[in-house]
Amino acid sequence: MQNWPLTLDKILDHASNWHGDAEIVARKTDRSIERTNYRSVHRRAKMLSNALREMGVRQGDRVATLAWNTPLHLETWFGTMGIGAICHTLNPRHSIDQLSYIIDHAGDKIIFVDPQFLPILDANRERFPSVEKLVLMCNSAEIGGDMRGAICFEDILAHQADDCVWGGFDENTASSLCYTSGTSGKPKGVLYSHRSNFLHSLVTMSPDVMNLSSRDVVLPIVPMFHANAWGLAFSCPAVGAKIVMPGPHLDGASVYELLEAEGVTFSAAVPTVWQMLLSHLQESGKKLSTLKRVVIGGAAVPDAMIRTFQDEYGVDVMHAWGMTEVSPLGTLSSPKGQLGEMSSEQQMRYKVKQGRAPVCFDMKIVDDTGKRLPHDGTTCGRLMVKGPYVASDYFGAGQEDLLDGEGFFDTGDIATIDADGFMQITDRAKDVIKSGGEWISSVEIENVAAGHPKAASAAVIGVPHPKWNERPILIVKLKSAGAGTKEEFLQFLQGRVPKWWLPDDVIFVEDIPLGSTGKIDKNLLREQILSRRP
Repeated sequence: MQNWPLTLDKILDHASNWHGDAEIVARKTDRSIERTNYRSVHRRAKMLSNALREMGVRQGDRVATLAWNTPLHLETWFGTMGIGAICHTLNPRHSIDQLSYIIDHAGDKIIFVDPQFLPILDANRERFPSVEKLVLMCNSAEIGGDMRGAICFEDILAHQADDCVWGGFDENTASSLCYTSGTSGKPKGVLYSHRSNFLHSLVTMSPDVMNLSSRDVVLPIVPMFHANAWGLAFSCPAVGAKIVMPGPHLDGASVYELLEAEGVTFSAAVPTVWQMLLSHLQESGKKLSTLKRVVIGGAAVPDAMIRTFQDEYGVDVMHAWGMTEVSPLGTLSSPKGQLGEMSSEQQMRYKVKQGRAPVCFDMKIVDDTGKRLPHDGTTCGRLMVKGPYVASDYFGAGQEDLLDGEGFFDTGDIATIDADGFMQITDRAKDVIKSGGEWISSVEIENVAAGHPKAASAAVIGVPHPKWNERPILIVKLKSAGAGTKEEFLQFLQGRVPKWWLPDDVIFVEDIPLGSTGKIDKNLLREQILSRRP
C-alpha cells in the first residue's frame, strides 16, 4: 500500500479541494459577522506558513495562540502545523502567573494574540524571554493606536506567496501543545503528534461518536484553546462541515441568535454554556428550529438538562468524557445495539453516563493495588485508559513513568463500567468523599440537586467529621428570582440518593467558582466554604 503519512495539513488540503465553498462564519469581538470558506482559509494559511518561515520559525518551534474561535485562529493553526512547527494554544482564562509559567515552560517563539489580550502580554514580557514577536490577529486599521511593539497579522501576510510546501515530515512529528488546567499543581503540557490528532479526528467523525458529515452546520462553542475544541477544528474540515464560530460571546441570547441565524445542526460545549442557553429559552419562550444534536462534556451533565433538551426542544444530548491527555475525547454515550430500541426513560439510565469506548481507545478500572475490577456498573475504581491518542508522558517532564505495566494511563477519575461497556464518572480521585470507610459520589449528588427547580447550579464537597472522617456539604447557587431552604433541598434529594449520602448541610451562595475550562473549581470552593465554617 502507499505510504501516506497522517499529517494534519492533509485535512485542510482536503477541505479546500473538495469542500472549498463550505462556509466558515464568525462573530467578532465587536459582534459583527464575518464570512469566509475553506478555500480562502487554506490559501491564507499557506501565506502564513511562508511568513513564519521568513520570521525564522522551523520544525519543532513553538508558536503560541491566545485567541477566541475565529478564522484567523484556524489559519494560524494550520499555517503553523503545516510546516512542522508546534501550535501551542494558550487559555486566556488562566491567571497571568499561570500564563507566564506556561509560555516560559513551552519556550514559545511567537505568540499570535487577539487585540483584547495584548495588554496582558505586553505588561509581562520580561516573564517569558523566549518570545521574540507578538502578532496581533487583526489588521492595522482595526488597532488605530499603540501596538506596543507587536505586528499585525495582515501586515505579515502582505506580499507573501499563496503557495507553500506542507508536510513531508514523519506523521509522529509533534503538531500541537496544550496545557492542563493546573487545578492540582502546575499546568502540565500535553504534546500531540500529527498521527495522534489525525486518528482522533477519524474516530470522532464516526456515527457512534459525533456523527459528523458535510451536511452538518457545527457551532464549536468549546474553545480552540480547550484541548483542540474537542477535535472539531480538525474533524469539521475533514468532513467539509460548515463552521460557525461564536468568538467571546457565549451568553444564552448570543448563542441562540447564531444557532437560528446560521441553521446550526450540531454543537458542543460545557454544561454552564447550555444552562445559559436553556435559561434564555425558558425566559423568552423561544424554540430551536434546526439544532438536532449537542455534545456536553467537561463536567457531568444533570439528567434534568438532558430531559429538557430532549422533551422540550427535540435535541438529542450526547454525554461525553475526556481530558487534555486523551486528545481530548475519550467516551461518548451513544446508544448501542438493542439499547437504541429502548424507551426514552430506559435510555436515560445510559445517557447520564459518560459513555462507551470507540475504536482506538481502551479502558479499565482498578483498585489502589492495580487489580482489575469487575464491569458490573456498581464497583468503583480508578479509571485507566490507553490508545494511540493517549499521552504517555508530559512535555518537558523528563523520564516520568505515567503508565502501568499494561500501558494504561491513570486519569485521576473514579468510575464504574457496566456490563454494556458504559462508563460513569463518580468523582475525581482528589474530590471523592470517604465517609465511614465508604465512598460517596459528589458528582451524583450534584446532578440530582441541579435538577431542583430553584437551582441554577450545585456543587458538593467533603468536610472533616470527627466520627465519619468526611461528610458531604451541598453548595447551591439559586436562580435569579429564587429563595430556597436547606430542608427543601434535602427533601428533594431523599429517595434520589442513598440516605447516608444526604448532605449534612446546604449552603446558598451568590456564585460557584469555575476554573479555566468551565469546570467547578473545588479547590477554591473548599477554601471559601471552610473559611466560613466554625
